[in-house]
Amino acid sequence: MKLDCCDRCQFYSRSPLLVCTLHLAGVEGHTCPDFELDLTIPDDEAVVWYGEPWQPEGASYYGDELVLEPVQQMTIEQRLDLLDSHPLFTGRCPNCEMPLLQTEPPCVHWDCEHCGWVDDSV
Repeated sequence: MKLDCCDRCQFYSRSPLLVCTLHLAGVEGHTCPDFELDLTIPDDEAVVWYGEPWQPEGASYYGDELVLEPVQQMTIEQRLDLLDSHPLFTGRCPNCEMPLLQTEPPCVHWDCEHCGWVDDSV
């Protein structure tokens, strides 16, 4: 468990994955037997972020926002079919093969004005 004093300790890892260089997962209880105040850290900079933001499995950061992935799980075959046919990857309608307007950033929802195909994957 991480304690309130950990970010002021000289052994604090400043890592999103580890709490301390001595006690990797933190300590049991409310005090740490190895706490040593890090005098090199100014009071207003006690918490400093180093490294990549941690993200739970099933989620990703897009900019500064954590976005959870849909709960439904696709099979490998379904994923490969999506890569082979979805307009996001092909730039074409999977029904009539007409080119679809590409935007930057890419569209979230794709529809074909030519044949009426509607993207229901989202």
